[in-house]
Amino acid sequence: MQINTGHVIIALSAVYFVFASYAILFSAFLPLTGVYVLDVLAQDTHYKYFVMLIIPMSIYFVIANWVGWQYYRNS
Repeated sequence: MQINTGHVIIALSAVYFVFASYAILFSAFLPLTGVYVLDVLAQDTHYKYFVMLIIPMSIYFVIANWVGWQYYRNS
């Protein structure tokens, strides 16, 4: 059986979205889950935003640098 890379990327993105949504938005309204990582992020008031946003910002940075390098090489 062959793994489709596109489906894996979409599934991981959906899991990350749910995880980040709980940690940033819904943790203020829901009780603690018992999962150590989620509870630490839920109780934090500042760094939970940094932890959740470092992954997409890093990806954007890598993509922008790659596109810039392609423009430089092909000009």
